[in-house]
Amino acid sequence: MTVEFKLPDLGEGIHEAEIIAVKVKEGEMVKEDQIIFEVETDKAVVEIPSPHAGMVAKIPVAAGQTVKVGCVMIAYDIAAKGQAAPAASPQTATPVAAQTAAQAAPVKQAVAAGNNGAQAQPAAKTASGPVPATPATRRLARELGIDLHQVNASGPAGRVLKEDVMAYAAGSLESRIQPSGASNIVSASSNKTQAATAPSMKDKYGGTSGDAAPLVALGGNNAPVEYPDFAKYGDVERLPLKSIRRKIAMNMTQAWTHIPHVTHFDEANVTELSSLVTKYEKEFAARSGDNKVRPTLTVFTIKALASALKLYPQFNSSLDENTGEIVIKHYYNIGVAVATERGLIVPVIKNVDQKSFYDIAVELADIAAKTRAGKIELERLQGGTFTLTNIGAIGGTSMSPMVNFPEAAILGMARASQKPIVKDGQIVIGTILPLAMSFDHRLADGAEAAYFVQHVVKLLEDPFKFVLEA
Repeated sequence: MTVEFKLPDLGEGIHEAEIIAVKVKEGEMVKEDQIIFEVETDKAVVEIPSPHAGMVAKIPVAAGQTVKVGCVMIAYDIAAKGQAAPAASPQTATPVAAQTAAQAAPVKQAVAAGNNGAQAQPAAKTASGPVPATPATRRLARELGIDLHQVNASGPAGRVLKEDVMAYAAGSLESRIQPSGASNIVSASSNKTQAATAPSMKDKYGGTSGDAAPLVALGGNNAPVEYPDFAKYGDVERLPLKSIRRKIAMNMTQAWTHIPHVTHFDEANVTELSSLVTKYEKEFAARSGDNKVRPTLTVFTIKALASALKLYPQFNSSLDENTGEIVIKHYYNIGVAVATERGLIVPVIKNVDQKSFYDIAVELADIAAKTRAGKIELERLQGGTFTLTNIGAIGGTSMSPMVNFPEAAILGMARASQKPIVKDGQIVIGTILPLAMSFDHRLADGAEAAYFVQHVVKLLEDPFKFVLEA
């Protein structure tokens, strides 16, 4: 008996998906709930389990193909008996696996080549005991995902400084975004030419020919745009936008078209809060058994936002243009923007007002890891009422974030850094966190945004106020 399995509905607004990998082959025996496909939607990478047990009779689709909901993905002979096919040997690995390995190698090489600018890093250092560095430097390295053993130390007695970590991170990032088709990089110190090894724009953003279609923003002005003849001035390459990058482009157009953006800037003196973060860092890690679970500034800001949204519900709302109504949400779900190699994705921490600092720290670490790995669940990408974005791990003094439509506001955090401040008539050094809040001017005025951000600032500057609120 042959049974067909069709691509199921993967969530609201998702009508198609790109097949990233086919996990089984024709003639193979599969078990129920065994992963058979890995597909990428415009929101995340999703693993599809087998709904039946039996022999794979036919697979009419292939990796790289874009399929729509309802398309036949696989056919089973559920009456077949036999043994599961043996695993492929390294010599007979599937083309998908080989391609994945081939793509992963240049990325690893690029990161290794990124140490301290454009110069190639020598052979990886062997980890031999702890690296001399301050707690702040270690925290920065963890935020950036950098192994301190790989960073060249410039401090006294071989100590790794913050500047060393930032230089390593900048070099790695530059290497990752350097197009492989660009000119070779020349090292000024050695005059030796290095070939760029990072993935090309085509690997990162390009889809298949079937992805080439006009970008349509829902409800926006979709009249054709007139462009010059770029090829008239030199060689060009056209890459159809694929899945997530296409969705990002459409969402940004929709947000900018529908929401009149205004941005309010402020600063918070988080000197005291920063010391508490360092003080209780080990306790959070020991309690969870995971060093990635930490009481970061982001965790405290999420809790502060929940408090501010209760006082200023206009920023926890949406304007329904179809009915002319303000939709006020009486739940507080904070989306946290996560930068991935496939684009910016916003997983959501729900009901943050009902969760402890520790609960939020655990969930934040979980969604960040899953999002970067492309394994975040679809339901955790939906239902946000307000968004928080943090560029502090990368750098920058501030930003003007774009509201995540159809929400009403977004708060941006830049790097908290030590600066001279005036306190009690004296110049002292404090840790200053720049904040920037963009909001929908149809739903709120500038004074309301200023009061909202001031409430967040007061909570961050005096952590004891969190206790008083509880």
